[in-house]
Amino acid sequence: KFFRDNARSATQTQTSLGSGVIVSDDGYVLTNNHVIANADQIELLMSDGRQLQARTVGADPETDIAVLKVDNESLPSIAISPAENVHVGDVVLAIGNPFGVGQTVTQGIISATGRNQLGLNTFEDFIQTDAAINPGNSGGALTNSNGELVGINTAIFSRSGGSQGIGFAIPASLARNVMNQIITYGRVIRGWLGVEGGDVPPGLFVNENITLDEGVILTRVFPGGPGERAGLKADDVLLKIDGDVITNVRSALNRIAM
Repeated sequence: KFFRDNARSATQTQTSLGSGVIVSDDGYVLTNNHVIANADQIELLMSDGRQLQARTVGADPETDIAVLKVDNESLPSIAISPAENVHVGDVVLAIGNPFGVGQTVTQGIISATGRNQLGLNTFEDFIQTDAAINPGNSGGALTNSNGELVGINTAIFSRSGGSQGIGFAIPASLARNVMNQIITYGRVIRGWLGVEGGDVPPGLFVNENITLDEGVILTRVFPGGPGERAGLKADDVLLKIDGDVITNVRSALNRIAM
């Protein structure tokens, strides 16, 4: 069972707890959309004890990313690790505010990359980690040993609701792309190919020389769409997009959209 933060304090005014990451010295903050959704007021508690008011710049529920802005100059910010430097087995640190106890750091490794089909977001490309992530960690930083941002902690898989060593983070490169579009355009602009398709069944026979185990087989090409204009037809099989290997419908959706 997957869990996201729904931690509420037992006060007359209902509040929720979560974490965030300052990614620019002029006050832009990344967090999860589910942390701040429907919030009337957002307050940031800094590690030095300062309490700052923040406003929502925009959010993208389909990736569960939200961008906040603090009108305060010279805030400490984190560097973002290049996507190509993220590897399975790398040591990572999960930073957040679990259960509201205060800033907490846990250590683990990257267990896997490219996790999808979890049913959490429309567009999924999660980093999996065994660093302890608990309620209150959502929106917080997953960093490498150099202190660079690797991902935004988002959810855990657990039978109890507490950490069992299977946590998921949105890659920092994806979060930065979403943030830049929200800041520039006020929303995320996604690509559209104008096709429908399904996963290639393992061992798909093409001819005596070619058998496919992955890719996307097109079942419909919309008239007048980009796919038709590019010459795509029903029963074509997508294997690569811009040189990137397409393994299934989910990977094609992520590549086209983002």
